[in-house]
Amino acid sequence: MKTYKYLFFDIDDTLLDFQATEKEALRSLFAEQNMVLTSEDERRYKEINQSLWNAYENGKIERDEVLNTRFSTFFKQYNLEVDGSVLEKKYRSYLEQGHQLIDGAMELIMELHPHYELYIVTNGVSKTQDRRLRDSGLYPYFKKVFVSEDTGFQKPMKEFFDYVFDRIPSYTLGHGLIIGDSLSADIKGGQLSGIDTCWYNPLRKVNQSGVNPTYEIQHLKEIHEILPSMVKTSN
Repeated sequence: MKTYKYLFFDIDDTLLDFQATEKEALRSLFAEQNMVLTSEDERRYKEINQSLWNAYENGKIERDEVLNTRFSTFFKQYNLEVDGSVLEKKYRSYLEQGHQLIDGAMELIMELHPHYELYIVTNGVSKTQDRRLRDSGLYPYFKKVFVSEDTGFQKPMKEFFDYVFDRIPSYTLGHGLIIGDSLSADIKGGQLSGIDTCWYNPLRKVNQSGVNPTYEIQHLKEIHEILPSMVKTSN
């Protein structure tokens, strides 16, 4: 079995429950608009939001366009004209408060920390991700946190991972593994950058993307089957 030294973790829906955080943030934002968030509203918002993030991941639009237009685009469906950038700031303040852990995340990271070099690789807004990681208690266990806003690139771009690898002393390409829930960002990004990949797929989604991970797990504890022996790092 292959030996790994560097483990790269995504944040949202891999270590932290972004779905729960997003729902609460949307409820609060809708309440400010004197509206009650329905399941249909949530579905429509997610479609618009995911479409914009997909375009960002593919390099078609800038991150600011995603953030500043998703709510104005959404509320247009209700014939409401809103300032997308203003609502984004309000939504962001609610989002920053969410740090609910995925089941088994803290236990896993604490177990891996003494034996591997752990890094965060995430798309998103640096201030938001930093606060959520710190509030969750995960932050101290990672050697470095890499956020797309800071790197100037985003997953799955090879340039994002090149930026990361260049900032890890004595990094050896063949000993890295990325763990994440997104086939289009984490798994594709890992493949483009030449590292092995682990798809966290708790809902057992059918993979029709054509992007095939090295490993697939349904619970974080299954990572121990990939990393059966603890390899101590030299600090």
